[in-house]
Amino acid sequence: MSPTAESFKSIALVGNHHDSRVGESMLILATYLHGRGCRILLASDAELDVGSLPIERHPEKNLGSNVDLIVAVGGDGTMLSAARLAAPFGVPVLGVNRGRLGFLADITPSDIRERLDDVLGGRYVKDQRAMLQATLIRANLETCQGQALNDVVVQKWQTGRMLDFETWIDGRYVNSHGGDGLVIATATGSTAYALSCGGPILYPELDATVLAPICPHTLSDRPIVIRSSATIEVRLVDRPEANAHITCDGVSLGELEVGDRLLVTRAATSVTLLHPPDHDYYRILRSKLRWGRGDRMLPGSSTD
Repeated sequence: MSPTAESFKSIALVGNHHDSRVGESMLILATYLHGRGCRILLASDAELDVGSLPIERHPEKNLGSNVDLIVAVGGDGTMLSAARLAAPFGVPVLGVNRGRLGFLADITPSDIRERLDDVLGGRYVKDQRAMLQATLIRANLETCQGQALNDVVVQKWQTGRMLDFETWIDGRYVNSHGGDGLVIATATGSTAYALSCGGPILYPELDATVLAPICPHTLSDRPIVIRSSATIEVRLVDRPEANAHITCDGVSLGELEVGDRLLVTRAATSVTLLHPPDHDYYRILRSKLRWGRGDRMLPGSSTD
């Protein structure tokens, strides 16, 4: 149980309502929460038929300022979107997994009612996750910013040519890279794009950031792990057709061009995730990454 259990009276439901499975789970949740006397909110553009249920509609960007809890129904992409809605207001996020992998959304549809009973009764694990702040400083000093729970990604853009770029940490030159780009990931994001680039898995509470090159031309160009309070800077090397694209959790921040600077730091805000009381991160890794299957099962264990 959380040592500071909260009362959740106003709850927002978010998810891809165009997915029938998501819509079905959202309707089950809305009906259940109404029966528990909760105030239920949906995004204004959510095309979900809730019948006679007294649902409030608000612009999606305003949901976080009007609720005590956001329940995200879908995959990790939905969880990342919910995190951006929740973080500025310190609202926790609970995930119901209707996606494919689901490292973040760890409640199964079959357990919705039981798990919500736990959460509404104050029986849950509270998990605070760090976020990244990305600032793109253009050559003319114009700036734009974005935040990410998983990762900030720099990728080659509109060209088949290899991308050449430099990395700097806390003002000190680190390396010149050639390849398809760079993933800068939190511990949470270490199991996402960074993992597919050969990066390490970091325990979510670890105060660290991963830099993982994407398809590096030099095989010795390997992922590194640094303290999360460091400032990471990425600059393009002046080459023909040098052009890169920056995304924060898959959302476009803009193009990185020669003369621009991308700064990535730990964000001032964080995201609070809620998990069932029996939450076990290592069990999730075993299940999602299919560890210990076949003849390498642990004695007395079963597939999770």
